[in-house]
Amino acid sequence: MTESRQPPNAASVALIDRDRVLLIQRARKPYFGMWSLPGGRLEQGETAEQAAEREILEEVGLRVWRLHPIRRMFLAEGRFVLQVFATEAFEGEIVASDEVSAHRWVRVDEIGAMHTTPDLADVVAGAFRVFDRS
Repeated sequence: MTESRQPPNAASVALIDRDRVLLIQRARKPYFGMWSLPGGRLEQGETAEQAAEREILEEVGLRVWRLHPIRRMFLAEGRFVLQVFATEAFEGEIVASDEVSAHRWVRVDEIGAMHTTPDLADVVAGAFRVFDRS
């Protein structure tokens, strides 16, 4: 996974709660069964931020705001240019969609032992740096 300057066609969000981040286990391709940040594809006419807000609501039932862009990268053999955001501003109760087989709040040091999407630990570490955490 490499950084990209191309316009994104997908977005995800690192939802930060103190020293933990919300990860989901993907119930569909690509990355079926892997742990990742919640997110998905942009719809026609959406900005990456609008897609991120919509996808988080659809996938895990949380409303998010104050999204900080942290990284743009290629995923799934270059089919997706993913814009990753981070936020501590969210509300609601987690209600996972059928795109999510499981969810967990985890610390950064737990991610290395999980079966994750590429570079997830680095991406999440970058999200914590936005809020002066390591």
